[in-house]
Amino acid sequence: MNSEQLFVELMHARGDSEASWLKHVLSFVSQQVCPLLTEPAPAAADDLSTGAVLSDVCVSLSVCVVKTLQEITSVTHTLPVSYRLVSVSELVSQQHLACVSHLSWSTNQERAWAREAELSLPGIKALPRVNLLLIGCLREGRGGEWRLMNSSGSVRCEFLSLSPHWLNQLVFLPHWSYIPHNALGQAEAGGYVEQWGVREAAALLHIRVPGQRASVCGQVGSVCPLLVVAGTTFFCFTLTEERHTVSVLVKESSRLWWSPCVCVDTPPSLICHTDDDVSEEAESEGESGRSLKQARVISYQGIVTEVVSEGAGLYVIDRKVGLCLAYQPTRRRSLRAGDSVELHNVHFLYRPCPDFLPSMLCTCLRSSIRVTSFSRGGGCPPDTTCPGDGALPRLLLETNRGVSEYLWTCHLSSRLSHSLVPSVLKQQQCVCVLSWKLMELMWGRERGRVRRRDIYSEMLDESHTCPVTQYSVDPAVPQYVSVSELVLSLQSGCWSSVSLRSLLPLDGSSLTSSEINAALAWSFWTQRSDPRDDLHIGDTLRQRPLLLVGILELPSQMSESKQALQLRDGTAAVTCIVTETSEEEEGGQRAAFNTAWIGCLVCVHQFTMVTERFLQSDFPSCQHLDQEQFITHKHCRVYLQFSLDHLHILSPSVSMMTLLRQRGVASAGEEEEEEKEEGRKRRKKRREEADAPPSASSVSIVFRVEQKGGLAWRNMGDEGGGVVLDFTVRVDVIGPVVSWGRDPKNVQVTDREIKREEEKVVLVFSGVSARWFPLLQPGCYYRLVAANAQDPSVLIGCDGSGRSGMELHTDSTLQIQSDWRVHTLTRPLQLHTCRQPLSPTVLSVSDVLDCSSELVCFQGLVCDRISLNNRTSECGHTRTNTGVRLTMCDRGGRSLKVYLDLSHTPYPPGLLPGNTLRLSAFQRRLSRTGGVYCSMLPVSCLSVVSLGDSRSAPLPPAPIMHLGPWALSGEQSGSVGQVKGHVVCFLFVQLQWSCSLCGSLYSQACSSSQCRSTTSVFQSKAKLVIDDGTGEAHVWFSGALVRPLLGLADSQWEGLQRALRVKGHIRVYPHGRSMVCDEDDPLLHFLSAVCSSDVVCRPLTLTCRKHNNQRPEERRRFSRGDRDFMTRMTPPLQLTCLTVTPDVT
Repeated sequence: MNSEQLFVELMHARGDSEASWLKHVLSFVSQQVCPLLTEPAPAAADDLSTGAVLSDVCVSLSVCVVKTLQEITSVTHTLPVSYRLVSVSELVSQQHLACVSHLSWSTNQERAWAREAELSLPGIKALPRVNLLLIGCLREGRGGEWRLMNSSGSVRCEFLSLSPHWLNQLVFLPHWSYIPHNALGQAEAGGYVEQWGVREAAALLHIRVPGQRASVCGQVGSVCPLLVVAGTTFFCFTLTEERHTVSVLVKESSRLWWSPCVCVDTPPSLICHTDDDVSEEAESEGESGRSLKQARVISYQGIVTEVVSEGAGLYVIDRKVGLCLAYQPTRRRSLRAGDSVELHNVHFLYRPCPDFLPSMLCTCLRSSIRVTSFSRGGGCPPDTTCPGDGALPRLLLETNRGVSEYLWTCHLSSRLSHSLVPSVLKQQQCVCVLSWKLMELMWGRERGRVRRRDIYSEMLDESHTCPVTQYSVDPAVPQYVSVSELVLSLQSGCWSSVSLRSLLPLDGSSLTSSEINAALAWSFWTQRSDPRDDLHIGDTLRQRPLLLVGILELPSQMSESKQALQLRDGTAAVTCIVTETSEEEEGGQRAAFNTAWIGCLVCVHQFTMVTERFLQSDFPSCQHLDQEQFITHKHCRVYLQFSLDHLHILSPSVSMMTLLRQRGVASAGEEEEEEKEEGRKRRKKRREEADAPPSASSVSIVFRVEQKGGLAWRNMGDEGGGVVLDFTVRVDVIGPVVSWGRDPKNVQVTDREIKREEEKVVLVFSGVSARWFPLLQPGCYYRLVAANAQDPSVLIGCDGSGRSGMELHTDSTLQIQSDWRVHTLTRPLQLHTCRQPLSPTVLSVSDVLDCSSELVCFQGLVCDRISLNNRTSECGHTRTNTGVRLTMCDRGGRSLKVYLDLSHTPYPPGLLPGNTLRLSAFQRRLSRTGGVYCSMLPVSCLSVVSLGDSRSAPLPPAPIMHLGPWALSGEQSGSVGQVKGHVVCFLFVQLQWSCSLCGSLYSQACSSSQCRSTTSVFQSKAKLVIDDGTGEAHVWFSGALVRPLLGLADSQWEGLQRALRVKGHIRVYPHGRSMVCDEDDPLLHFLSAVCSSDVVCRPLTLTCRKHNNQRPEERRRFSRGDRDFMTRMTPPLQLTCLTVTPDVT
């Protein structure tokens, strides 16, 4: 009788299915298990004798297997034919999905187990069940790991509780799960087996291979993780008895398998940390408001509910406590959601990083982690926060950073991986390195460092010190936001953060309907990236400064603004008003001009967020501002303002690397990175050149910009097929056309690109090429490159280099093609001795007021802006106000009105109070009354040259003027000035209720028969004489300035308004008689008394605007007795008061 028949008869097979299953068991044991036995096994049943041949040993092993299965299932009358023994090689190669096997489960038990797992872990699917059986020998693997082995191979095993007596024993795993590496998002082949439950681990045979046992005495106080230092693997643990502690260091490779067998004996205590516990922690103040806290060492047990980042070692326990494992070596088995864990000697931190949970647990080299129950859920999706190779923990090990900085970097890496990959950065590792670089920029390379780790002291010293013993708490750490999040936040808060009543002036209640709607037509709102720099209350809710990361680009065809650069990440793009330091003026600012910034990946941490609001409305009065049915249209524009000096370059463009080398500002580390980057780009370029046609080359010219025209929509007719963006630049070409074998970009100007005579050429940028508008600035040098061109004649108007007989084209206009590129150049050294550039003449506001030129180019500070009407245009696919009036001033306080017509040009951002503008080719004009103002022409160009803030940087004060000289002066320079004088007398006071729509007198109803308005506004006017010792002036007051001028309280002012409701208005002439009121009117006598009182006739400091229509001198006749006198009389100076300040002197 052969072995199969003997085995089948011994097991009393019932039917062909059980016989076939028993034969499979015997075959499996013979092929996969018996070869592992190096000596005959002792008997496993009474009917098997010792010393049997190998086939008999296989039969005895098979009998033991079957009996063990029957004992576990508690069923002896049948065999588990639905289960199949599987070899290790088959499991690893064929099982690509995570699974679980439980021999004793019924169908209902399996369903209940899966339902409980999915309810406890929302979003995690329970492990699917497979009917597979594992049998093999437990052996010691590399680095102290345990492996299940049979003849086909081995697989790593994880146990909840491990006995050292199991080593080299044949075991059967009745309840286990298999987790392949691909289920965790890793490319590594194979996986590992998790053995569920200590009691369920069954020894198949009482056959033991002689070996050594570990016997220890004492209570385990701490267990340190396995470490590999200089090629040596070791671990240590401590044994305690009463007050004595002994440290045990295990270095021998034959004893490393003890590591999973040694566990801390102290039961962990479940803690719940509250805000009240913070006071118990030692705290000290650090720099810049940062506080330093001492972490507490505790024990904890809980369930892993979220895998934040496996590669960074971040998890969430019990949905309320964070766990950081980055300060320990990477675990062989990563934690999965659903694992029950037991932590000992772990550090508790409270609010180490505002981007994570308030309560955080952080492990060090003295901490121990033990999984007490494996997760019932499947593998997590691939980690998008940090690569599986642990790039961030590796950087942490190299640089010794604190836990607060590390957590912030991990959060930043997670955010950047969504906003930059794959549209900006192709590899996740780049995001980790980029996040680390940003952390060093924000914290500094030395700040936040901890002292170098002493691993032996960290593991063994009783006075425990490690990198997480002390941590910093700073609620104002930078907060990264993506471009789309920033734009959406500004757009959503555009109207919700403002009250329409707050947009009106102080006398808003006295404005008519047209004045109210004009005041609401345009408004703006600014926020600083750092709320500590903001002065208004609205930003106090946000305590953290903002941080942006993106690529600087030229405006695209889809850009909202065509006149400014844009910052783009993988989520969106936002318009940016950018300035940079001027090369000519030390410390001065000018509009951005350097094309090397294009394509640079930058970090922006100092910027101003601007929201411009545009509103079309028909509000009858200010009482109706809360009724939205009077709003006909509203929209907003969002953009940023910053200086290039406040940017950090994270990944420079090729042109920027060239520029940095020219300036000699690249550090050693940056130079090393640049060399590596250049090496990669050279190799890539060689591959591209090998595939590219050999004729690839380019031609270029060098020019200096003399004048830039404005960007406008122009009808190209048959040429362009419709309306396209267009602008022209008048340039001086300083050299011939030069041929290159490649794009020269912004390399320094060579001698062959310079010649003696300059040529005037007009460059026309239209369509796609109009995107270069933001960076072309007068006085700067550029190189125009026509890529993939060999014929120099493509650059019309320029001689070909090295070719004789080529004549200058008569047409001096050069049409810029869409694929041509412009590169900013430093000032050529060859021009220093031969000729100086002709800088455009830039006037000040005072120069414009005093000159007689018709076309002017000037620079000034915007001190006020209003929309002239509510008309809008659809030009550029965006509704914008077409009429804008700017009030420009200079340092002397002199001001000038500038009128812009935006009906045929894209809307220019940055026209805000506080910004400094440069306006070129504007027309200087005189009004009918002789005032000077400027208006925009089709060729006019404006640009923002310096950024400011009207809230933090007050406008220049108006100059102090004396009335006598001011009256005799014919200058327009003194249109606004400060006057200090004494009130002589009132000439008249007028109080009136007016219709809010038509402005007519309103008593019980509107006095106009054609108006049916039911709303009215209270208006007030006054005129007085003021004397400063040098002369007198008649000053007009209106609106909110009248009440403080009369010295009336709010209640008295409201009483006057109620008293006038019936009559509608009153006029008071203190030196005459009322023209509309009776002499016995008590209101008339009250106002006359007020105007004549000493309280009103007092010293005042006024800011006034001089009227342009001053009357000339006139001759007057006076009679004294019998004689007549003729004399010239200067009419009194006519002023309008803007502000009133009582003189306290």
